[in-house]
Amino acid sequence: MKFVCVECDEAMKLTATRPPDAAGSLTVLFSCMTCGRGVAMLTNPWETELVSSLGVKIGPKEAGGAAAEAARAGQAGAAAGEEPAQQAAGCPFSGMVRQMEAAAEEPTGPQWTAEALARLDGIPEFVRPMAKQGVEHYAASNGCPVIDEKVLDEARSRFGM
Repeated sequence: MKFVCVECDEAMKLTATRPPDAAGSLTVLFSCMTCGRGVAMLTNPWETELVSSLGVKIGPKEAGGAAAEAARAGQAGAAAGEEPAQQAAGCPFSGMVRQMEAAAEEPTGPQWTAEALARLDGIPEFVRPMAKQGVEHYAASNGCPVIDEKVLDEARSRFGM
C-alpha cells in the first residue's frame, strides 16, 4: 500500500503512528517529503485488532536498523522499476501481505465435487463450518482426495447422523 501526494505525485513517507485511542482506532501519519503536505490514516477498531493479531508492526523504521535498511532497499527497488512484490520490505503492511499470499498458496484440503458442495449448503449455516471440517478430516483420515456424495454418506454414517 502506498500513499501518493496529489500535488507532487510523490510517494508519501510514513512519519508516525499513534497507539489506539479509547475507541480502538489507530492513527498512521504520512507526509510528502517534497511539499510537506500530510495525511492521516485512521483505522476502525476491527482493523486495528486485525493488524495487531497478525503481529504487524506499523511505524517509522528505526534509523540504521535492519528494518530501515529493508525500507531503503524497497525504495531503491521502486526507483529502479522493480515490481511491487520485490519492494514489499518497505511497506508497513508487507508482513500481512506475505502471510496472506502464503495462505492462498497452501493446499486447502480435499477437493469437493459440485454435488457434495450442494449437499453441504443444505446444512444450517451456523454448524456448516464444523460439519465441513469434520467431513474433510474424515476424508483425509481415510485417504479420500475428493469429497463426493459417497464420502458424505460414509462420514454421515460414521458420525451417527
